[in-house]
Amino acid sequence: MVSEKVVVKNKSGIHARPAGELAAVAKKCNSDVIILTGNKIVNPKSILNLMAATIHKGTEITVQCSGDTEKEDLKMMIDAINSGLGEDE
Repeated sequence: MVSEKVVVKNKSGIHARPAGELAAVAKKCNSDVIILTGNKIVNPKSILNLMAATIHKGTEITVQCSGDTEKEDLKMMIDAINSGLGEDE
């Protein structure tokens, strides 16, 4: 298992559009992926779960990957979050 912390930079946090972008990236991952935020464990492959987590700008989240391609999947997830998930910061 590998994990990394990252701060959400989107000015509106992870709402519908960025949740869709992040879910699309997560669905490409072959390892098991979860996001930890506060006391919540979030399945990033679900747009609804991401939106229900109410992740705001400036929130530090932990992305955790476990499986054969965990390192590659973690990098893909972190890069997507750092890119702004299709939105300007």
